[in-house]
Amino acid sequence: MRYFKFHLITLFCLLVLMPGASTAAECRATYGDSGHVFRLATGSPGELGLLEELADAFNAERNTAMCWVKAGSGKSLKLLQNKEVDAVMVHAPAAEKKAVADGWAVKRSLIGSNEFYIVGPKNDPAGIASATSAADAYGKIARTGSNFLSRGDNSGTNKKERRIWKTAGVTPGGDWYIITKDFMMATLKKANQVNGYFMTDSSTWVAGKKDLNNLKVLFRGDPVLINTYHGLCQPANATPAQPQAAAFIDFIGSEKGQALIRNYGKPLYGEAMYNDAEYAKKYDH
Repeated sequence: MRYFKFHLITLFCLLVLMPGASTAAECRATYGDSGHVFRLATGSPGELGLLEELADAFNAERNTAMCWVKAGSGKSLKLLQNKEVDAVMVHAPAAEKKAVADGWAVKRSLIGSNEFYIVGPKNDPAGIASATSAADAYGKIARTGSNFLSRGDNSGTNKKERRIWKTAGVTPGGDWYIITKDFMMATLKKANQVNGYFMTDSSTWVAGKKDLNNLKVLFRGDPVLINTYHGLCQPANATPAQPQAAAFIDFIGSEKGQALIRNYGKPLYGEAMYNDAEYAKKYDH
């Protein structure tokens, strides 16, 4: 019996440590009821409902189902590299290009864009409304020691934030620099609670602003704040559901997929939450 228990424990540990067994790749939601399931990792497009709308339209044509794995861009790409998902929708251009160059991702396709806003307390204690650039705004926040919230999760948002701090010549730290290790909406709500500054994507702001009474958009418009999304998938034969994932990447680049993206949010919020790929081209580097 002792021998049997020992091997059971050993087997359990091996399963936990195996790539693909990670709880990080658990489905947050599944769209469709087909047995032909592919797995896609993304953050805000899933959190804000765009992914479900795209999946429903695609599944209706293909007799497929999609498992959404909720993860920021950095984690999504790691899941793709580990073959725990079949496709991703991310906004981390440098990391995406490296993934393609290294051979573990293909079909990098421009999906569309939104932009980042720097939001903060309505009385703007750091005075960033007069900033000349995103880096200038960050410098003002650091010099005044005003609360700033960071996701600190290696997401696309967090990577862009770190680049802006570097441009500003600031190494953020101390009590004013609050790391949440959480997603966009949750961090935005925390900023509202503590009267802090935060760089949020415009889509999340549009969806949540009615409940964020303490915050307002204080800085926007710097080209560095434009946020381009790309889709990528596994190379051929890398995972069983790669063909469905590759077809989905093609679908979101099609006119039908692009129309869903450019109109998403208008009925509910009176304004679109994302721009399409045609608009995003001018910012895609």
